[in-house]
Amino acid sequence: MHSTTPPRGTKRGAVRLTSRGRIALIATGAVAAATAVAVPLLLPDDDEPARPRTLTIPEGWRAGQVYEAVDAALKLSKGTTKKAVDGAGLKLPGDAGGNPEGYLFPATYPISSQSTPASVLSYMVDTANKKFSGGHVTAGADRNAVNVYQTVTIASMIEAEAGSQEEMGKVARVIYNRLDRGMPLQMDSTINYALDRSTLKTTTRDTKLKSPYNTYARMGLPPTPIGNPGEAAMRAATNPTPGDWLYFVTVKPGDTRFTANYEEQQRNVAEFNRNQ
Repeated sequence: MHSTTPPRGTKRGAVRLTSRGRIALIATGAVAAATAVAVPLLLPDDDEPARPRTLTIPEGWRAGQVYEAVDAALKLSKGTTKKAVDGAGLKLPGDAGGNPEGYLFPATYPISSQSTPASVLSYMVDTANKKFSGGHVTAGADRNAVNVYQTVTIASMIEAEAGSQEEMGKVARVIYNRLDRGMPLQMDSTINYALDRSTLKTTTRDTKLKSPYNTYARMGLPPTPIGNPGEAAMRAATNPTPGDWLYFVTVKPGDTRFTANYEEQQRNVAEFNRNQ
């Protein structure tokens, strides 16, 4: 995350607060699919080999990346799957407004010659609904004073911002702490989503972007998820690690520091900048 907002009663500083996140790995598909859940969905035709072709969706991919992957897997022209969304009859929550972002569940999906964009997307959404409808998810959402769709939105930010699964619970806590204190989230990942890019650097100009996804300029959560979170991110969103942290920065790979102290965060950011 970047953050320029100190806690209330603290003088605003000039140093921007930065987190490395996972966005570059996600964008290139380099996030390992080893943790992807194998979902037995579309069975192969009788005349096809016993081992069907598969489509792996890594954790954190955006809907646009999923659409392109489906096009490639089904050998369709680019843009075909995206155009199929509106007529696919996807069983999305009302809050989604027909946008499947966040509900294209990361997993490894078997596909066959009978697979279509609508059928593949429908199984992804159905899988997400099963994963997100468990009692632990709804109970966690209630504890955190959000609904399930908002929990998925928070999980998508955790997926983009955390450098490892071990950090996810702390990133979740930062998000909830900032929401509770009336602080803007100031997540670079949401600006990247608005600009359809993946970068580790956010400029001051970026933070003035006129977009509902600009969590520097707008309070609260972005209007939709910003990617498709996996189970680990959802666990973190429903069960954030206890703590008072308001800031975090990855000073160097494997060294992410969380703090509630603005001055300490400034020192950590200065060290981050020296390492660049």
